Amino acid sequence: MQKEFAKNVVEVLKDDQTIIGLAGAGSWLTNEMDKWSDLDLVVVTRDNLNADKSKMLEYASRFGKLLSAFTGEHVGEKRLLICLYDDPLLHVDIKFVTLNELRERIENPVVLLDRNNEIQTVIHMTQPEFPMPDFQWIEDRFWTWVHYGLLKIGRGEYFEALDFMGYLRMVVFGPLLHIKNKNLPRGVRRVETTLSISDFEFLRGTLAQDNKESLLIAVSNAVELYRSLRADLFKDSISYNQAENSVMEYFEDLKIVLRR
Repeated sequence: MQKEFAKNVVEVLKDDQTIIGLAGAGSWLTNEMDKWSDLDLVVVTRDNLNADKSKMLEYASRFGKLLSAFTGEHVGEKRLLICLYDDPLLHVDIKFVTLNELRERIENPVVLLDRNNEIQTVIHMTQPEFPMPDFQWIEDRFWTWVHYGLLKIGRGEYFEALDFMGYLRMVVFGPLLHIKNKNLPRGVRRVETTLSISDFEFLRGTLAQDNKESLLIAVSNAVELYRSLRADLFKDSISYNQAENSVMEYFEDLKIVLRR
């Protein structure tokens, strides 16, 4: 379904001289595409179309029966148009970039249309660079984050505490566990199948229900997991945050108070 859609996009664009080419990304690159996958496309343009949402929408509307589309500022990518098509119902992410912008990328896409071999030339001459977590950035923030989560539990704001734990999994534990398991640090993407059994069980230990006892256990497991990952992955040049001891003392006191 996804590749048939992409094939149609090639037909739409192949005679358009303002378009340099088209490429596929995401799960297409890892041969993991299945019926549950969305489709990631990169439209390489001669002029800068991503500065004008109406122009991006004009192209997207030519690719199929477009139901809905919006730009991706919420994921930090305004060049991205997030689309939902019908007949068949399909989620398609379309990124509009110039040839020069293609030089800075996180992966090498699968080239689907390259009229003058310009895309292949850029891919050959430049290297992709996937953004890696900054370990010091994480250490500088982690213990303040833990304290914030404990305040939410202490106040009885359990749903906010649950969201906080989800944030830690997305920003800290998922990426670090992926690195440990020789994967790209894509949040919690496919952790169910790409982590070792033991690492996945450690991550599961950070899940909680909306009550104080479950959340306290999850935070305790999160601290243990973080310390383990820090020992495995962080270099000696990382400076440990002096807030750690004070926050852990607060945690121990809070457990006593909340369990009375």
